[in-house]
Amino acid sequence: MENILEIKNLNLFFDRYQALYNVNLSLKQGIMHALVGESGCGKTMTATSVMRLLPKSAVIKSGEIYFKGENLLEYKENRMRNLRGNNIALIPQDPMTSLNPLYTVGNQLIEAIRAHSKVSERQALRKAKEVMDLVKISDIDNKLNFYPHEFSGGMKQRIIIAMALACNAELIIADEPTTALDVTIQKQIMDLIDEIKKEFKTTILLISHDLALVSNYADYVSVMYAGHVVEEAPSEEFFKNPLHPYSVALLNSLPSKNPALKLKTIEGAPPNLQEIIPGCKFHPRCEFFQPGICDAKEPALKEKAIYHFSACLIK
Repeated sequence: MENILEIKNLNLFFDRYQALYNVNLSLKQGIMHALVGESGCGKTMTATSVMRLLPKSAVIKSGEIYFKGENLLEYKENRMRNLRGNNIALIPQDPMTSLNPLYTVGNQLIEAIRAHSKVSERQALRKAKEVMDLVKISDIDNKLNFYPHEFSGGMKQRIIIAMALACNAELIIADEPTTALDVTIQKQIMDLIDEIKKEFKTTILLISHDLALVSNYADYVSVMYAGHVVEEAPSEEFFKNPLHPYSVALLNSLPSKNPALKLKTIEGAPPNLQEIIPGCKFHPRCEFFQPGICDAKEPALKEKAIYHFSACLIK
């Protein structure tokens, strides 16, 4: 199975402060690859680097981002703009603010379709109805005339997913796609994304901090901490046998099926960009910390088992 997306040694800075450190990521076609970690670890910055939608203060100092064999960092903006939507689509965190409140969802769907393909308005309307049906929106003729405020959060998210489908995106970046939704709707949206992956062989980069959700849907997992990828493995292997101390701590902090067991928290907080931490960035919070080792050398991501990579000097 070929890699559709490859991020190689990506280093990103905000002014003189580094936010991403030699990030490497490979996504195969038709799989759901989860990028997990605490808030501020670099997940969204990695995703927006792929889309080339970074804040003005962010600069990629080095690295490469290959989509279907071509380096996106070499694309001019007009070519990149054409790629967004057509080939790579983004499902953003907040469905409440992602649609224009002044236009009906029908108008917005039709505009998105016509912006990325040379079709008439009649053809775009037909396509809009098709994708609304795919995301299981009923009473389509009526709903096309609804404004965003007339939809629930879950229905707004379905419209955004429909926009991605309308342009036949081969890679969908889902950035915390269920954050603002209640648990029942979360499952519906994730089931829908999973169906799209299976039916259209669409590749999904799922950005999440919800490990329980990731365990149910992801094929592959990469864990980020303080701008580093610290572990990477097939999902089943990762949840069965986490290797990096940070991954172990994250999984230990999940609610247990045994109500007698207390949640185990991770002491301390992730570092901010200005903090300079020698060696492993996780060592101030790590229960396996060994002085003179963990604070002396920055660990590299190495294969510790078949297809299972970890960045730790002592495990």
